[in-house]
Amino acid sequence: MIQLTDIEKVYQTSTVETLALNRVNLTINRGEFVSIMGPSGCGKSTLLSIMGLLDEPTHGTVTLSGRAVTSYSDRELADLRNQRLGFVFQSYHLINDLSVLDNVELPLLYRKGISGKERRQRALAALDKVGLNARTSHFPSQLSGGQRQRVAIARALVGQPDIILADEPTGNLDSVMGEEIMDLLLTLNRRDNTTIVMVTHDEQQALKTERIIRFFDGSQVN
Repeated sequence: MIQLTDIEKVYQTSTVETLALNRVNLTINRGEFVSIMGPSGCGKSTLLSIMGLLDEPTHGTVTLSGRAVTSYSDRELADLRNQRLGFVFQSYHLINDLSVLDNVELPLLYRKGISGKERRQRALAALDKVGLNARTSHFPSQLSGGQRQRVAIARALVGQPDIILADEPTGNLDSVMGEEIMDLLLTLNRRDNTTIVMVTHDEQQALKTERIIRFFDGSQVN
């Protein structure tokens, strides 16, 4: 699904050059659930941004389903992000003025040829998968942290992506809610064969995934 070859990422100012990623070689296979671990500042989120086509490497090649990302136009990259990738963030990134249903429908507004009726049906189906079909008219402020993260996962699922990229999805939750979200991600992976790449600091959560990839100072250490 995703192949990274000799990936380097350098952040440069007029006085300082910071190597965020150093010669990363990594393959994510279809249907895998992979955890990325390491101390703060080691490059985990940078790596996830590059996998999600939100950032470009300074050097190296990102290949998605056998095609190098450099061969895509900016419009094609935007379509890829919308159609093939789903994103889940630690801070949910829900729009407070929109209902749960409207938040989940949002990614489909950017797709051509999807009617309002189909958007609603797909959003309801995604909310049903995460157990929130009774909360469609609520607003984010009326939900618990765990419920808001479930909405964020439903929003990631609504476009029927090949890959979900999750950046600390349990980081803002207590242990009980964190377990619920982790169980939901595991179910999506096993039931629907959804490929998931998750950045986490939680060793116990990471041990539940198929593979742990560890980073230190921008380098892969296993």
